[in-house]
Amino acid sequence: MSGDEPITREHLLAIYRQARAEFPKECCGYLLGRAPDAELVPCENRQDKLHALDPEAHPRTGENGYNIGGKQLLTLVRSFESERPASIIYHSHPKVGAYFSAEDTRAAIAAGYPVDYLVVDVQEDAIVEAKLFRQDGEGYVEIARFDGAAV
Repeated sequence: MSGDEPITREHLLAIYRQARAEFPKECCGYLLGRAPDAELVPCENRQDKLHALDPEAHPRTGENGYNIGGKQLLTLVRSFESERPASIIYHSHPKVGAYFSAEDTRAAIAAGYPVDYLVVDVQEDAIVEAKLFRQDGEGYVEIARFDGAAV
């Protein structure tokens, strides 16, 4: 790494391990601060709980959606007024590839957080790749790609 990478290989591997451990559900979390000194904050995906409470309002399950809530969301939001604001929010896409979906775009625009979004392609037997996306107008564009790993 050149020192100006948006995420360290160590953090990527930790995210990849989380994605494999939570497969076939989506994993999620964020990085507080900037690489190389960022703090990785793995989060609980609350999507299944929301779906169970109100499937009409929350039609997605943990297999095709993620939701960060509670204290983890509060820490994320409060970080934007701190000296170590979140820089990346991440989640995995089990079995479907690393792309920024229409639902990802809708949720990111609605949240309005000043972060990039990392999406991890997790398959049954490996992590294929991860892609980093940044807002560009009303959409998101890929700004970096990272090799996967057999974790």
